[in-house]
Amino acid sequence: MCGALAACTTGERPLRLGTTFTVEQSGALAVLDSLVHPVPATVIGPSGQILVAAARGDLDVVITHAPSLERRLLVEPGHVLLACPFVASRFAIVGPAADPARVAAAQRAADAFGRIAAAAGQFVSRGDSSGTHVKELALWNAAGVRPPAAGGWYLQAGADQATTLHVADERNAYALADLPTLAKLGGLRLRVLFAADTALTNPYTLYVVRESPRRAAAQAFAQWVMDSARPRILELRLPDGTRAFVARPGRCTDRL
Repeated sequence: MCGALAACTTGERPLRLGTTFTVEQSGALAVLDSLVHPVPATVIGPSGQILVAAARGDLDVVITHAPSLERRLLVEPGHVLLACPFVASRFAIVGPAADPARVAAAQRAADAFGRIAAAAGQFVSRGDSSGTHVKELALWNAAGVRPPAAGGWYLQAGADQATTLHVADERNAYALADLPTLAKLGGLRLRVLFAADTALTNPYTLYVVRESPRRAAAQAFAQWVMDSARPRILELRLPDGTRAFVARPGRCTDRL
């Protein structure tokens, strides 16, 4: 790894990796950190904030899960040197076991969100421009629902995934959850009520930022993540034994 990055003995600043709360809280980042030495300087935040930092040239490599924001903030403005389809997890709609909105009876994720709105069921949103928040807003839109800006049945936590799920649990409310992150949290009463829709796929992409002053090292790191770290991340399991992550098809592509 040191030879690939030419970074262990050169005295150069470490690579700057930007990634999301769900990558950290799902256990994927810990797998990566356990394999690579030296560990990159890692910045963790919502996908939106990470992508803005990357567009400014403040990061060398990013792993995010907000495809629409990635296109708008990074890809279309030309800030991407290399794009790698990384892994995908699944979202689920979670909530109280009593399920007053009858989410478990929904046919599609948009239908489940429509049921929550129709029942004015308490819902806790991340509200932080994260990939999870972007997915949630897309599902409200698909349901033809505009949740209230503040108050009532809709609460914006403005927090990471784990904190948001704890708030939903305390309030006996619904939320959108990344399943690998949910699996890492103990003691919650929340139940997985609906997950059977391809609309709940949660795709992660790894990007090398064009403005990186350490392009060669960043590209080598990205290839190492794909070839060596990704297989180990794919070994992570959910409590029911299914894979927490699956590999996304396709190869890294240059954005020349």
